[in-house]
Amino acid sequence: MITPVLLCGGSGTRLWPLSRKSYPKQFAALTGPTTLFQASAQRLSGPDYAAPMVITGSDFRFIVTEQLAAIGVDPGAILIEPEGRNTAPAVLAAALQLEQDDPDGLMLVAPSDHVVPDPEAFRGAVLAGLQAAQAGRLVTFGILPTHPETGYGYLELAEPMGDPAALQPLALRRFVEKPDAARAAEMLAAGNFLWNAGIFLFSVRSILEAFRRHAPALIEPVSRAVREGKADLGFLRLAPAPWAQARDISIDYAVMEKADNLTVVPYAAGWSDLGGWDSVLRETGPDARGVATGGHATALDCDDTLLRSEDERVELVGIGLKNIIAIAMPDAVLVADAGRAQDVKLAVAALKAKGARQAETFPKDHRPWGWFETLALGDRFQVKRIVVHPGAALSLQSHHHRSEHWIVVQGTARVMVDETVKLVGENQSVYIPLGAVHRMENPGKIPMVLIEVQTGSYLGEDDIVRYQDLYSRN
Repeated sequence: MITPVLLCGGSGTRLWPLSRKSYPKQFAALTGPTTLFQASAQRLSGPDYAAPMVITGSDFRFIVTEQLAAIGVDPGAILIEPEGRNTAPAVLAAALQLEQDDPDGLMLVAPSDHVVPDPEAFRGAVLAGLQAAQAGRLVTFGILPTHPETGYGYLELAEPMGDPAALQPLALRRFVEKPDAARAAEMLAAGNFLWNAGIFLFSVRSILEAFRRHAPALIEPVSRAVREGKADLGFLRLAPAPWAQARDISIDYAVMEKADNLTVVPYAAGWSDLGGWDSVLRETGPDARGVATGGHATALDCDDTLLRSEDERVELVGIGLKNIIAIAMPDAVLVADAGRAQDVKLAVAALKAKGARQAETFPKDHRPWGWFETLALGDRFQVKRIVVHPGAALSLQSHHHRSEHWIVVQGTARVMVDETVKLVGENQSVYIPLGAVHRMENPGKIPMVLIEVQTGSYLGEDDIVRYQDLYSRN
């Protein structure tokens, strides 16, 4: 059995405004009905695979379980990183956790935000590398390049590739940094270079030995972080103090570029890391004029253009556009030349510098119990739509600076206000006075939706005193 290890962090700046630090791209449905994370979990499942291990941040832990439950995937361990330290500490933590049960087991490390159109072909590539991994090799998967891409690292083969469709494991000479355009064109013409997909297959024993040999300084802090980790509602929270001492470094730099037991399986059946909106345009099936639309968008007499509106209240229309990317969200709109897709991260940096919340915060604020969004915000008032999952409950809490009116528009809420508990149905409302201790939960079988009207001198999310919480939040 192969244990998939899904890396599920990242800030998602290159696909802003759809992807943001508070809700990165792996949780979005960019190229189909499922999210990139869900598609990754489905791709790495089947009779040859154990339940997936997921490594993610605290803010995303309930999104991970919610999205896996929606596709019927029961996860294995879910490790919570106290902070992002890049891929090397994450992979080492996964290996140390798996070592406890099966030190000779195989692990397949993969980012959770890639697009692989042919899952069966990819599983075939994994099986092609199985024997090498069992023999102690560190196996990576190289993508047959289709154009001189400057946004990827490359893998240089130590032997002729032959037919990439044969899925023949080959020796790897070296890793190559992201090239400039001229060098990328040279490597494409040479025919013995592959894109580095950052996907690896190896035994637990082999990768731990590689860390001990090539990155020994990581062993002690990451081992302590795992050993001193705390179980929390089915998650394993890695210990923050030793984790902070681990170097922030990628698995490529820490181990792979130094190892001498590397094998690569060429893969030619389609792949993208969706590293920019230009990649999304290519992967979403543009028409004969190179135009793709998504959501509530319409293109008239356009060429080589991507138009997406992610909000049903915003109709995006393009007329006579050429080489344009336009993405509309409820709170932000991106319009860019398609050739400048990689510069979107510069826009995010500029927005952060001016203090714009849109730089990192998604319009929908996802919580363990559901989500909310602000519909209107003014001086001393705020109106929110709140959706609570069946069986979920908000914390028992109070506020120092605001009172609240709740109007249920779908489902039924069980509401506690001080000592009073009552059911509130559709078209009914309840008032929460300033300072009252209160809680709301959904006792029903369908999502409960309500409109919340806040009034007061301060309406920030940090005006919450929690007395009790099902999700162990402070």
